[in-house]
Amino acid sequence: MVVSLQESGLFTWAEWADTLGAAIRPADGPEAPANYGRWLAALEIILAARGIADADTLDARRDAFLRAAEATPHGLPIALENDPLFRR
Repeated sequence: MVVSLQESGLFTWAEWADTLGAAIRPADGPEAPANYGRWLAALEIILAARGIADADTLDARRDAFLRAAEATPHGLPIALENDPLFRR
């Protein structure tokens, strides 16, 4: 997803590196492991900064995904339509 968004022009690789670096090593806290959670945090920061998705929207989508994952039978792809609260 990060590669696709960068290739579409949403941000430069330098912006991504700076944002990811700050997510891994924040100025006001200890260094965090460079894992998927840090990548996701960096992507969410960029999406919010660009006005694509604010924190409330991201939180709602994350919650919907977790509910959908819980409701999806093992081995099947997770689809947001599997969220018991999904509405069209």
